[in-house]
Amino acid sequence: MGILGFLERKAKPVLGLDISSTSIKLLELSRQGERLRVESYAVKALPPNAVVEKNINDVEAVAEVLRTLIKQSRTKVRDAAVAVSGSAVITKLIEMPAGLSDDVLETQIAMEADQYIPYPLDEVAIDFEIQGVSEASPDQIEVLLAACRRENVDLRVASLELADLKPKVVDVEAYTMERAFGLISEQLEEQGDQVVAIVDIGATMSTLSVLVGGKTVYTREQLFGGKQLTEEIQRRYGLSMEEAGLAKKQGGLPDDYAEEVLEPFKDAAVQQVTRSLQFFFSSSQYNDVDHIVLAGGVAALEGLPELISEKLGTEVTVANPFANMSVASNVNAVALKNDAPAMMIAVGLALRSFD
Repeated sequence: MGILGFLERKAKPVLGLDISSTSIKLLELSRQGERLRVESYAVKALPPNAVVEKNINDVEAVAEVLRTLIKQSRTKVRDAAVAVSGSAVITKLIEMPAGLSDDVLETQIAMEADQYIPYPLDEVAIDFEIQGVSEASPDQIEVLLAACRRENVDLRVASLELADLKPKVVDVEAYTMERAFGLISEQLEEQGDQVVAIVDIGATMSTLSVLVGGKTVYTREQLFGGKQLTEEIQRRYGLSMEEAGLAKKQGGLPDDYAEEVLEPFKDAAVQQVTRSLQFFFSSSQYNDVDHIVLAGGVAALEGLPELISEKLGTEVTVANPFANMSVASNVNAVALKNDAPAMMIAVGLALRSFD
C-alpha cells in the first residue's frame, strides 16, 4: 500500500536508526561482493524521557540527537530506516483470491481491514506483503497485513525530517530482528528448522522473538532491562544516574558490588528469560528451544550467557551480527564489537539497503 512502508522494498542505501528508550544507534552498511562492510556507526544517549517505552515524547530532543549522530558518524547518507516496536503493531495473516492485480488487491484489503484492526482506520497506517500461495487452498494467496497507530509512525517521521533526514522505511522491530538473525544463523552449528529464541534485553524492555527455520513465529515484550541495574547502583552507592551508568561499564565500584548488586540482577535476568519462554511454550505447540541468542546491552554482562545456559540447559550465543563483516577505517572497531549485541535492530534496518 505504501502508506507505511513496513514491508515495501526500497531503494538503497539507507541508514539503520534504532530509536530505543535510552539511546539512538546509527548504522550504515555497504556490500562488496558477498561481504558486508560497516561504513558508519555511532551511538548516543537520549535525554531522560525523550522516548518512553519506545514511544517518542520529545520530537525536538530526538532530532537533536540524530543531528549529532550524523556529524559524529560522518555519513553522507540521508535516507533512513526506523522501526516501531512489536507492541505498537498488529499483524494478521489473511487469505485473498489469487490472480488479483496489485491495485485490486490493495483496494480489497483496505475495504476488509476493519475486520482485523480494532482501531478506526483513519487512525492507523496499513501495509501488506504477499507471502505466497496458500498451502490449504491453491486458488488463494496468503497476505501479511500490518497496521500501526499512525501517531507512532508520524512521530518517527517528524523526528527524522527535523534532523534533515529522509524517512524511506518504517519497519517492525520483529521483522528487523528476523532479518539480522540471518547473519547470526550462519554462526550456529546446526541450521534448518531449528527453534531459536532471541532474547533482546535492552535498557527498559526485554523482547523475546522465537524463530523456526529463520521465520518469526512468536514475539513478546516485557518491562525489564539494564536500567534496573543502573538504578540499583545509583541507590546503593549514592551516585547520579550518569555516574552509575559509567561505573557499570567501566568498573571501580566497591568490593560488595558483584555479590550484593550484580549477581541478584543476573539472577533476575535468568528468571526473566525463563518466564518469557514459559509464556511461549504455554501458547504454542513447542515445549523447548534448540538455541538461545542473547542480544541487547545486558548481553555483555560477564557470566550472564553461561548462567542462562546452565539454568535452562540450552546452548546460548551472544549476538554479534558483525562477526563476518569488514569495518571501514573511520569506524571504531573496538566500540562496535562491544556494542554488537545491542545493534541487532540497527543491523536489520541497515540491511534494507539491499532489498
